[in-house]
Amino acid sequence: MKRSAIKIWSALFCLLMTGGILHASSIKVGNKQTIKSIKKGIELAKPGDTVWVDAGLYKEGNIQIDKSITLIGIGKPTLDGEKKFEPLSIKSSGVTVQGFTIKGSGHSSINDIAGIKIYNTHHIKVLDNVLEDNFFGIYSQNCKHLEIRGNKIQAYGTAEQLIGNGIHGWKSDSLDIKDNEIIGHRDGIYLEFVTNTHVINNLSKQNLRYGLHFMFSHDNSYVGNTFRANGAGVAVMYTKHVHMENNKFEENWGDAAYGLLLKDISDSQIINNQFDRNTTGIFMEGSNRIHLENNNFKGNGWAIKVQSSCMDNVFKNNNFLQNTFDVATNGTLALNNFENNYWDKYEGYDLDKDGIGDIAFRPVSLFSMMVERYPSVMLLFRSFMVTLFDRTEKLLPSLTPEGLKDEKPRMKSIQV
Repeated sequence: MKRSAIKIWSALFCLLMTGGILHASSIKVGNKQTIKSIKKGIELAKPGDTVWVDAGLYKEGNIQIDKSITLIGIGKPTLDGEKKFEPLSIKSSGVTVQGFTIKGSGHSSINDIAGIKIYNTHHIKVLDNVLEDNFFGIYSQNCKHLEIRGNKIQAYGTAEQLIGNGIHGWKSDSLDIKDNEIIGHRDGIYLEFVTNTHVINNLSKQNLRYGLHFMFSHDNSYVGNTFRANGAGVAVMYTKHVHMENNKFEENWGDAAYGLLLKDISDSQIINNQFDRNTTGIFMEGSNRIHLENNNFKGNGWAIKVQSSCMDNVFKNNNFLQNTFDVATNGTLALNNFENNYWDKYEGYDLDKDGIGDIAFRPVSLFSMMVERYPSVMLLFRSFMVTLFDRTEKLLPSLTPEGLKDEKPRMKSIQV
C-alpha cells in the first residue's frame, strides 16, 4: 500500500511539472528593462508568475490584473491615474500587490473609482502600498479572504460628497485589515454587508465623517485601533455580534461627534477601550445586550449617552474620570445595569474598607437632564444654583431616573 501511494504521488508531481504549474517565473518591468510597460508585463505573465516593477512614474491608464500573479514594486514605483482612470483593477483570485505608490484616480458620483479596486474575487493581498489623492483608496466589491495590510492611504477631502472612503468593503467576507494608516477620506474604513472581518492595529485620523463605519455587518471584531480627530470616531449601525477591544477613541470633537456611536446593535462586547477627549464617549440608541467592561472614559463632554430605547446593557468595572457629565439619558426608566464602576464624582464612604462604596452612586445629574432638553442652559454650568439643584436631587431624587444607579461603586480606579 505504501509503495502504491508513493507511485501515485510521484506521478502527480511529474504531471504538475510537465504542465508547467510549478514553473513560476519572474518578469521585470522598467525603463532600463526590455519590458517597459506594466500592462505588457502582466500580459506576458502566466498564473503563478511574479512581475517586478522598477521605480519610476507609470501613466498607463487603467491597469487590470486578470490572472493569479504577484505584482511587486521596487523602490515604490508610482501608478498615476491622472485624475481620469482607476489605476489598478484586480479581477482574478490569488493576486498579491505590494510596494507601489498609487495616486490620482478619477472621481465619479456614479462609479466608485478607487486607487485599487478588487472585483468579485477571493484570496487577494494588498500590502505596503502608498495610496494618495484617490477617490476611494482600496475597495473590495463582493470579495472573500482579503489581506489589506501596512498601507498608507491619504486623501485631501474638503466635503463628504467629493471624496470616497479609505478602505471600503461591500458585500464581502473574511477581510483582514491590519496596520494601515488612513487620513483625510470620508470614512477611514467603511464596511457594509461585511462578515467575519478583523480590523486590527490601524490608525484612522482626520477623516471627514467616521474613522470606522459599520453597516449591516455581523460577526466582526476591531482590536487595537486608534481613531483620532475624525468627524466622529466609530459608528456601528444595524449590526450584531461585534467585538471591540483595546481601541483608542481620541479628540473626536464637534456638535454631533462621538467616540463611538451605537445605533440598533445587539449582543456585542466593548472591552478595554480608551475614550479620551471626545464630545461624547459613547452614544447608544436602540442598542441591547451590550457588555461594556474595563473601559476608561476620561476628559469627555459626556462619557456615555444612553437613550431610553436601550435595554439589558451592562456597564461593569469602567473608570469615569474628569468628564463634564458621566451619564446622560432622555428617559426615566432604568433598563440597564451599572455595576462596580469607578466614578471620580462619587462622594460616598467605605466604612468596612472593602473597596466598595457603602451607598449607591447616581451618575445622571439633574443638570445633565436639563441640558439634554434645553442645550442653551449649558451657559449656567458651574453656577451656584446648578450645584444646589444637583445636590438636592441626589438627596431626594424626583426628576432623574431613580433606578439608574451604581449600587457598588468602586473607591479606587481600575487599571485599564
